[in-house]
Amino acid sequence: MESGGRPSAAQAALLAASTALTALVYSIYRQKARVARGLEGARRVRLDGDLRAVLLEAPGRCVPYAVIEGVVRSVKETLSSQFVENCKGVVQRLTLQEHKMVWNRTTHLWNDYEKIIHQRTNTTPFDLVPQEEGAGVTVRVMKPLDAAELSLETVYEKFHPSVQSFTDVIGHYISGERPKGIQETEQMLKVGTALTGVGELVLDNATIKLQPPKQGMPYYLSGVDFDSLLQKQESNVRFWKILTVVFGFATCAVLFFILRKQYRHHRERRHLKQMQDEFRQAQERLMREMNVEGGETFKNACVICLSNTKSCVFLECGHVCSCSECYRALPEPKRCPICRQAISRVVSLYNS
Repeated sequence: MESGGRPSAAQAALLAASTALTALVYSIYRQKARVARGLEGARRVRLDGDLRAVLLEAPGRCVPYAVIEGVVRSVKETLSSQFVENCKGVVQRLTLQEHKMVWNRTTHLWNDYEKIIHQRTNTTPFDLVPQEEGAGVTVRVMKPLDAAELSLETVYEKFHPSVQSFTDVIGHYISGERPKGIQETEQMLKVGTALTGVGELVLDNATIKLQPPKQGMPYYLSGVDFDSLLQKQESNVRFWKILTVVFGFATCAVLFFILRKQYRHHRERRHLKQMQDEFRQAQERLMREMNVEGGETFKNACVICLSNTKSCVFLECGHVCSCSECYRALPEPKRCPICRQAISRVVSLYNS
């Protein structure tokens, strides 16, 4: 706390940082809660022969946020795995990821570092069909790569360690980077995978489409069932709620600490002002009680005890304001009561 009663720069920065973090965490919590509420209120529809009739009755032939479960089936051709035989899918993602160790100059430790150096995703149109054969209804899945959660299965993964000579090792230690190798991964959404889709369900001419919703809600193509997906979102909401409460308590604690410091400073100033007022009133009362002769005596009275005559000259400031008894009672280091300058020596004063 500064002398003026205002919070210090460090305290103000701490309060601002904790408030900003609390606001950020709270905004994330509200967003997660809105997603969970929207997911809980999504309309669950069955992928059967009645689906077309449901959409025909819906306003605009559209269900804004619907949940539908089915099995992946390719519309035309399928994508074949580059590494696994007889592995067919509709979404294929190939990733090359670099792994290396980087020297941290602050902690003086080697830290793992990963970087995607190449990634390619291939897609082909696909439908969701009922698990039971012969239902005769399909749902075309649109823009699968826009899904917030797209369940891809890792079908191939191999790590290629880097080969280094002795000269390379020395150079890597000097540069602060030690390559470990390249990890090659292939992920696919395979034909026949059970999928839970959450999005906008619309009847476009004769085609039923599942596409990203327009209200800003997330688009899901998840490999888990709807209850598990909802439970996962609710767990995220609880986590961010707890984090919001923790940061909120921390912000309140910082604010309470600063306000308490300000209150104590205000109380000390009020007490000092009260003492000054009492001293001023005592001086005025003493002056009123004195007669003319007494007033002259008061003019030469010691400023500390107001009873004895001034009898000391303080050097080097030169003030004459105290009697010898009060001078001896001054605390060390002795300072002039008028100007607060250090007293180097004292000269006695004698009135004739």
